[in-house]
Amino acid sequence: MTDTAVRHEAPTILDTVRRVPWRAAVVYIGFALVFAFFAITQGEYFLTATNLTNIVVQAAPITVMAMGAVLVLAIGAIDLSIGSTVALAALATAVALESTGSWWIAALVGLAVGALVGAMNGFFITALRLPSFLVTLASMGLIAGLARQLTDLQSVPVLDSTFTWLFGSGTLLGLPILIWWTAVVVLVGWHVLRQRKFGAHVLAVGNNERAARVSGIKVNRVKMAVFTVSGMTAALAGILYDGRLGGARYTLGEADLMTVLAAVIVGGTALTGGKASIAGALVGSLLMSMINNGLILAGLSVSQQMIVRGAIILLAVSLSLRGKKSQ
Repeated sequence: MTDTAVRHEAPTILDTVRRVPWRAAVVYIGFALVFAFFAITQGEYFLTATNLTNIVVQAAPITVMAMGAVLVLAIGAIDLSIGSTVALAALATAVALESTGSWWIAALVGLAVGALVGAMNGFFITALRLPSFLVTLASMGLIAGLARQLTDLQSVPVLDSTFTWLFGSGTLLGLPILIWWTAVVVLVGWHVLRQRKFGAHVLAVGNNERAARVSGIKVNRVKMAVFTVSGMTAALAGILYDGRLGGARYTLGEADLMTVLAAVIVGGTALTGGKASIAGALVGSLLMSMINNGLILAGLSVSQQMIVRGAIILLAVSLSLRGKKSQ
């Protein structure tokens, strides 16, 4: 060996830092930082077992909707109608329960409403090739109007004890039933996205729709299925609201769209499609619930909470688009 031999220098600390996938870890880092902040500033109230359990319970409907939103964003689309679907499905479930007295029939009615809304969105997007933004924006208004018309702006009580136990107030093995619902839906979402061929097709469509068609993937079927699932997860969230609140009202889900999108995008699902994270969406949902909880404990108003959520979405979208360009 001579002095001119090529020397392989050890990577510097800066090189190591640059190789760390910070964008993928941002939601976990953010969760830890926000938790530490509220633990220090609001520890007396924030760190109680009751409050921490409430954070997870309150995040349950958002997490359920986030599982459907992950799939929608993964194909490079968006579903703006999920908040309205929550209200319509919740009201339809409550009315069906009041009419039939059967909790399982009522639940099926609610899920069917969500599936119908999702299928309708999917039809206009695939058959007529309309942008998902415009289709779901229109259906958001249509469904919100139907929710108001269904009960003439009147709330519908849910008094069936079996229904409220199963979808809201019950406990199983010492844990609130809503935590079990969250766990089941998250596990199903992870299995579908990471362990089933359908999940691979969803990501392929989001990465390059034309290439997916050429490779034999039935793109329209994938989109129809994704939007149908999105409608059903929104409907399930409405049913969980029924059980937890003991009634349904047309205002249910009004503010959920922004929270769900923030949770999913912060969690690492690319706004432009092709990349999705079920675990990230779960942590993102818990993060949004924790932020809401902490801001309430800090005495911030609803408008101030909305400002914080909007800032989070802006930051998350910026990170998502920047990450896509750098690929």
